[in-house]
Amino acid sequence: MNLKNAEKRLTYLTGRAIKDYRMIEDGDRVMVCLSGGKDSYTLLEVLRLLQERAPVRFELVAVNLDQKQPGFPEHVLPAYLERLGVPYRIIERDTYSTVKRVIPEGKTYCGLCSRLRRGILYGAAEEMGLNKIALGHHRDDIIETLFLNMFYGGRLAAMPPKLRSNDGKHVVIRPLAYVPEQYTERYASLKRFPIIPCDLCGSQPNLKRQQIKGMLRDWQAEDPKRLQNIFRSLGNVQPSHLADKDLYDFQGLVGDIDPEAPDPMDEIEFGGTAASGGFPALVPGLGAD
Repeated sequence: MNLKNAEKRLTYLTGRAIKDYRMIEDGDRVMVCLSGGKDSYTLLEVLRLLQERAPVRFELVAVNLDQKQPGFPEHVLPAYLERLGVPYRIIERDTYSTVKRVIPEGKTYCGLCSRLRRGILYGAAEEMGLNKIALGHHRDDIIETLFLNMFYGGRLAAMPPKLRSNDGKHVVIRPLAYVPEQYTERYASLKRFPIIPCDLCGSQPNLKRQQIKGMLRDWQAEDPKRLQNIFRSLGNVQPSHLADKDLYDFQGLVGDIDPEAPDPMDEIEFGGTAASGGFPALVPGLGAD
């Protein structure tokens, strides 16, 4: 696959996600969170491509949080962004020492690291007058989170493509929500991004997310359409066919039967188009992944 085809795939899927969830509107000022990983580099590049052809005008500001990890190459991102001519800001906060001090040896760093990083980025967005915060999570990240919550949290939840922060001040968007990880991997290789590895959580062995990722890769090898169908199911939810008493009034199911209601004993039909859940059709000629 050449660079042109890779960008065609990425801009199509990203553009559809942005449109479906109304992620970016005219006049938006978007913080693009740039970690130095393949996904955030891809996010910035694809948003720049869409910025050139979009029917609305929006600004992009790349923001990196330097968490003071030992050996972090501070020069890489500024040099890259200056070469592109992208407005940017580097925020320096020593969250590395905080996480290492608070989290016991052998425990996962990701939770605390994520909360600290999120708070700093929210504050920076408010200070800089940026009304949208774009993160580089892709389709597979969303599916992994679904299974992490199911297996270890006992709840049915994933990463939403768009959300409002708890304080109501910030809108977080995930424009790569429709993009399979293998697309960002290929694009990063073609573009030869100066990848900066994470030496904190990324260096920890036996992370649950890595275990889930391995499971999903095995599933993908067994059936290339499986992950796409799992993702589509997130947009095709039937509360009456689950078991959440707060989401659906099971106790109120008394009296006359609604003749229009689906029969819960009917077999599920596989292979049809009804389960698309409003998500975009696959790019013509590209296959499931």
